[in-house]
Amino acid sequence: MRSGRRIAFDVGKARVGVALSDFHAILATPIDHLTRSADLAALIAEASKIVTENEAIEIYVGLPLNLKNESTLSTEDAVAFARALALQVEAPVRLIDERLSTTSAASALRSAGHAAKSQKGLIDSAAAAVILEQAISQEKLSNMAPGIALEDY
Repeated sequence: MRSGRRIAFDVGKARVGVALSDFHAILATPIDHLTRSADLAALIAEASKIVTENEAIEIYVGLPLNLKNESTLSTEDAVAFARALALQVEAPVRLIDERLSTTSAASALRSAGHAAKSQKGLIDSAAAAVILEQAISQEKLSNMAPGIALEDY
């Protein structure tokens, strides 16, 4: 397993959840969410700043396919975010299948006693942590970079 911090983004219509790993890729921690607006450039600038400040060696963006493994409008939105981010940062950007990550995050938060409706930003960053945990697990099992390289999608 390579050493270095990794960052995951869960791209949604209203917010983008953000999670960060520790240097040894043991823990995935929800750290923040970014609020969406019509200005993609401003969103990418915020995301790039987080990547740079944390010296991430790899970036994961959730790939929201439907249950039939097909692309949706959300898929196109996430890929557009990933492509724009890749132009602004040096770390490679990879796409991670994120089906049910938000559902898993909301369920875990409810189990911990958090009211899901009042914690939407927390759910988004927790979903990013689910994506990051999945990516880390994939790399540990295969000893290869997880997900899909952006240039291969």
